[in-house]
Amino acid sequence: MPESKQVKNVKLPKPEARTKSANRSKWRQVGTYGVLSAIALLMLFPLLWLIGTAFKSPTENIFQFPPQLLPSQPTFQNFVTVWQTNPFGRYLFNSTLIAVLTVGLNVLFCSLAAYPLARLNFRGKDVIFSGIVSTIMIPFQIVMIPLYVLTVQLGLRNTYLGIIFPSIASAFGIFLLRQAFQGVPKELEEAARMDGCSEQGIWWFVMLPAIRPALVTLAIFVFIGSWSDFLWPLIVVDRQEYYTLPLGVALLAGTFSLDWRLIAAGSVISIAPILILFLFMQRYIVSTDSGSGVKG
Repeated sequence: MPESKQVKNVKLPKPEARTKSANRSKWRQVGTYGVLSAIALLMLFPLLWLIGTAFKSPTENIFQFPPQLLPSQPTFQNFVTVWQTNPFGRYLFNSTLIAVLTVGLNVLFCSLAAYPLARLNFRGKDVIFSGIVSTIMIPFQIVMIPLYVLTVQLGLRNTYLGIIFPSIASAFGIFLLRQAFQGVPKELEEAARMDGCSEQGIWWFVMLPAIRPALVTLAIFVFIGSWSDFLWPLIVVDRQEYYTLPLGVALLAGTFSLDWRLIAAGSVISIAPILILFLFMQRYIVSTDSGSGVKG
């Protein structure tokens, strides 16, 4: 009986108050989405303008104000002209080959370096890791000249390996995978050792599958960085058959005397694979649920 009296004495808010509170919450949500939409549109405007310009005909003004994002007479002729007058097929092959090899080597070497730094105990481990992470603060322009001299001495100029050489491993990748390895429960490692698995087997069969989201995240970042790299290929390559897509797009500025429609078409060809890759792979960029492999 005392509990029922307490329930009866609880005062519920009036319907008018509940309605006002719901309206305020709704308008607050609408305002939040409005601000976020405006920021997203502002960030996407250059990309939308680039895509719209790539489909515009020569009779349309691409610099009018306010800008017209949608072409009034859309055409694919800009893409056809760029593809026929420039070896964009070769550029696409070069960029794909270089990006795939860079991703594979980076993931391999970074995981091999990160595993002992995360799971093994040896003297000087923290010093080594601190030294690796500290290199993140060094700009690439500082080490660019020594890297170029070393590349020339190794005979790697105007080769695919010469373009890949500085990116076969990265301090960021080692740091990212080390943190992911440290999040794997020790029970998985101990169970593998009890089954007679070697250290290499634990790394390959246990650890790498457990940090797959981190590996995919690193692969996406490395792929985007390799695909859009302009400075290093420009330095180490001077033969057009080794040009990547960024170098090919830069070549359009001189070929067509700053015809922005054709340059925009080449740029769309260059960034389309990155957008497609990100749309298909973004679902893998999630935190690793390593604990699911351990029974309570």
